[in-house]
Amino acid sequence: MTRILIIGATGSLGSRVAARAVAAGHTVFGTHVNRRDHDGSDDRTISWARLDIRDRHAVRHAVELVRPDVVVHAAAGRDRNDWTVNADGAANVALACGDRVRLVTVSSDAIFSGRAGREYTESDEPDPVYRYGASKAAAETAVRAIAPGAAIVRTSLILAEGKGGHEQLTYDLLAGRLDGALFTDEIRKPVHVDDLADALLELAAGDFHGVINVAGSDAVSRYELGVLVAKRDGLDPARLRTANSSGRPGDVRLDVRMAGELLRTRLRGAHEFMAAPL
Repeated sequence: MTRILIIGATGSLGSRVAARAVAAGHTVFGTHVNRRDHDGSDDRTISWARLDIRDRHAVRHAVELVRPDVVVHAAAGRDRNDWTVNADGAANVALACGDRVRLVTVSSDAIFSGRAGREYTESDEPDPVYRYGASKAAAETAVRAIAPGAAIVRTSLILAEGKGGHEQLTYDLLAGRLDGALFTDEIRKPVHVDDLADALLELAAGDFHGVINVAGSDAVSRYELGVLVAKRDGLDPARLRTANSSGRPGDVRLDVRMAGELLRTRLRGAHEFMAAPL
């Protein structure tokens, strides 16, 4: 049995990591910013604490108090462009773990510009074109410098059975709550939240360190993904408008061959996991 501290355990990814860790018999501790954001699941099996990862001393105190075998850092700011959460927060977590506690942290394909014209491998250097990507690239730099034994997981759009960010965006566009369109020239490799959660826990139990790409097997545009969401949920995809992106990453497909060789977890493609109804 492993003591696992999940930072950001009320988010769509962190909550799934926590649930699957509990099911596997681990002792799980979870942090949150505001418990009102939490749906109440697993309250009896997870020890909870409020934590602001922008506070370096609070993060260190939390790790010292819990004494975890591994920390899974899955927290994200409500504002995706919040540098103090994305970059400084990751650095604070790495400082608290150092070389004493196993750390698995989540990064993003948004660290790339999409101009390479090919899939990005783990050895490719970040070249972000907008603030969110730059903050995640800075987070990677900090973690690699402070906690070189950490596993840094670059991933893509996370589909979470209706709760993922792209799913919510699609719903809002179809319902008219937002006026906008989905990009046809932003290509990514979406991953199912369960596959990503299982991969994070598998990495938590191992000794892999460095960068690893963990994403789905299918490359689709944001518009194509919106169509898949609509069809899965019985909505009319014809109502979705299309557009070209401006100032955002383009083709940021991740090469997942390393994950396929290293992990037992099978990373399904969007066309497969979106075919199943909610």
